[in-house]
Amino acid sequence: MADYVIRATAAEGQIRAFAATTRDLTEAARAAHNTSPVATAALGRLLTAGVMMGYDMKGEDDLLTLKIQGDGPIGGLTVTADAHGNVKGYAFNPSVMLPPNEKGKLDVGGALGVGVLSVIKDIGLKEPYVGQTILVTGEIAEDLTYYYATSEQTPSSVALGVLMNKDNTVRQAGGFILQLMPGASEAVISGLEAKLKEIRSVTTLLDVGNTPETILQYILGEFGLEINDKKPARFFCNCTKSRVEKALISVGKKEIQEMIDDGKPIEVNCHFCGRNYSFDVEELKEILEKAR
Repeated sequence: MADYVIRATAAEGQIRAFAATTRDLTEAARAAHNTSPVATAALGRLLTAGVMMGYDMKGEDDLLTLKIQGDGPIGGLTVTADAHGNVKGYAFNPSVMLPPNEKGKLDVGGALGVGVLSVIKDIGLKEPYVGQTILVTGEIAEDLTYYYATSEQTPSSVALGVLMNKDNTVRQAGGFILQLMPGASEAVISGLEAKLKEIRSVTTLLDVGNTPETILQYILGEFGLEINDKKPARFFCNCTKSRVEKALISVGKKEIQEMIDDGKPIEVNCHFCGRNYSFDVEELKEILEKAR
């Protein structure tokens, strides 16, 4: 199993945790969208968060969407994940280039700028649940930590990272989410805070051969870590030509007729995976019939 997510508990249920390694899915997203290094880092972090948070969804058909809209040059990011380890996403401006930040790292915060993080959970109710917070730093992990504290009242520590190779492919990607459950003791809280201060970046830990299991063992081993579950993770888009056709029908009869009158085939691009679908004039006529 290349990319995967683990779910765990510690301190007799006072702490719960997720950890993931996501190099392959981040590289798949980079290749699909031809993202610049800073866009790859931003999208890879949000994909990693998405696949861990999606794993926490209860229903088979539940869907999680993470959306960041900012005034920085990348414009924003959208990621969708399900409860089965499938995740997809895109950057609004995938080719954005920025100099490194003051720490010499890829400037994800500068790319996103000031803006809003939205967490949308579609769990089969009439209306999806929507939680929104401002971007605290634009570095994504801190923004999600803030989201959990303010929207879900769950004290959390989120770590996300993407490390690039010199040829701009993805070298490492992964992250973890640690959460304190209601009623956690002061001893557990202070012990966890002290341990988190020792942590270097998550990609540094992955790059020296650590796995999600060993990372959680390092942080939570003294609290009695129990790994409950392990699930594969992948970059996967469920778009098909028939789904795109349904989207075209929803555009409206007038617009479809105008496409037919142009007498040329049209190409529709999937935002999430970059795949192109072509429809010739005869196919457009069939779609118009279905739209009537």
